[in-house]
Amino acid sequence: MSQQTDPPPATLPPTAPSAAGRLDPVPGEWRRVSSRYIVVDLVGTVVGGLVLSAFLSLPWLLSGVLWLAAFPAGTLLVTLLVAAITPRRVRSIGYRLRQDDLVFRRGILWQRVVAVPYGRMQLVDVTRGPIERALGMSQLKLVTAAAASAVSIPGLPQADAESLRDSLVELAETRRAGL
Repeated sequence: MSQQTDPPPATLPPTAPSAAGRLDPVPGEWRRVSSRYIVVDLVGTVVGGLVLSAFLSLPWLLSGVLWLAAFPAGTLLVTLLVAAITPRRVRSIGYRLRQDDLVFRRGILWQRVVAVPYGRMQLVDVTRGPIERALGMSQLKLVTAAAASAVSIPGLPQADAESLRDSLVELAETRRAGL
């Protein structure tokens, strides 16, 4: 009897790009948002959850029906769960500057990856809310003609957001597509 050997594992031909290779940058790596953005996200989550819970408590408090207390209690539980995963969710946010476009990603369970070509950018905006201002952070918004490709990069230090905005505007002006 002869020994049978398993055939070598199938591999993709060298010309076929892998799924991960499609989004590899020309130069550079994924850049993450500031870890201070966790505070901004946590404050928004907790305040929103507490306001919603207080609103949902009104029927229970006004009627005295005990089972109505399940709504604010459930809201508080969901708020705590979202707050617990907030640090991981913030760490999943990142962007890459490639030769022809900016690639943005976010999400843990529902992941979103968007590539915005420099030539299609119509507006690059820097915004700052009160908590972001207190922490020296900004949010960079990119708008194109396609509504689905609008991208907001939160949690950028103010100087980085302004520098990135200026660079993207310059790149967009040099690569206008069909305008």
